[in-house]
Amino acid sequence: MANEFQDRIKKKESDNKTADSGKAKKSVKRELIEFGLIIFVIVPFINMFIMQSYAIPTSSMEGEMLVGDRLFVSKINYGARVPMTPIALPYVHNKIGNSPSYTEAIKLPYYRLPGLGTVERNDIVVFNYPGDKVNGMPVDKRENYIKRCVGIAGDTLSVKGCDVYINGKPSLHPRLSQYRYMVKAKDPSGINPKIWEDLGVREILGQADDGRFMMLLTDDNAAKMKTMDAFEMVEKMLEPAGKGEPQIYPQNPNSNWNVDYFGPIYLPKRGDKVKIDSSNYLLYAPAIRDYEGNSDVSWNSAEKKISVNGQLSDTYEFKMNYYFMMGDNRHNSLDSRYWGMVPEDHIVGTPIFIWLSTNDQAKGWGDWIRWDKSFRFVK
Repeated sequence: MANEFQDRIKKKESDNKTADSGKAKKSVKRELIEFGLIIFVIVPFINMFIMQSYAIPTSSMEGEMLVGDRLFVSKINYGARVPMTPIALPYVHNKIGNSPSYTEAIKLPYYRLPGLGTVERNDIVVFNYPGDKVNGMPVDKRENYIKRCVGIAGDTLSVKGCDVYINGKPSLHPRLSQYRYMVKAKDPSGINPKIWEDLGVREILGQADDGRFMMLLTDDNAAKMKTMDAFEMVEKMLEPAGKGEPQIYPQNPNSNWNVDYFGPIYLPKRGDKVKIDSSNYLLYAPAIRDYEGNSDVSWNSAEKKISVNGQLSDTYEFKMNYYFMMGDNRHNSLDSRYWGMVPEDHIVGTPIFIWLSTNDQAKGWGDWIRWDKSFRFVK
């Protein structure tokens, strides 16, 4: 019986050797070619047209998204954008050190493949930063920003008391939007720093000796603090209506707009013929010049008309859709209130899944990964 069992094992080993000998082994050259195809063709193709991983660098989207979140961004939801600067190194967005990672020897016009849908109000959107136009960077190589789209093409948008209004009606607040608050503790020496963690406070902007703290809070967390005996004041800090800020778009020294009182502004849609006059010329001139491909844009005060490439007119027909982006961290976000509308050719995609959340300020390795914020879908 034992001999019979050993004979069966030997026969099986012999059959396996015969089968293995019939398989052609891959050469080193073939393995290198296959590896190269994956690294330099397949993965870059996926990144360009399907999905790409990004990291959140700033706190402008807190508390929905945190600094250190790594997320997958879908490019098929709005339709993948064909690269306008196709000759570039893979895995590098726009620079290697201080040198460009791309060449503009070949440029392609803007074209977007059909998508699953279009940008909607309150979508979180990844886009190329329009302000990089001043650096001479091509559209698809400008820095990637992430904000919430609060206004779409065809909307008339305004901000009143930090609340967004669309076509005269109040828009829904993002569920975790944050605002600047002044908080005064009754006994500053009795405040346990852990209380801020328990209340979800991530950013304290300043502290005074009399127990006042300037911090960023959600309205829900502010309401909780108002019920606590430890605090005698919890007050949202807003800029007063009519007090203009020179850094606010369109950087008009005569404007009375600020971060909390902005607009109204109409967001053009493709094919719109918008009347241009002295009251809105500064709003639309940057888009007409920088995004619509017109090198010569000016205001003819004698004729009271806009001049586009030498042609006078009292209207302009827009070639693209425009969007208004704001961070959920409403008092700590450089967004469309500062640099204006986002044209459709700057849209990259929308985040769908946070696969890892890390905290670079963690004291130990055990706290470096935020497990409760990792492996979750973006709402």
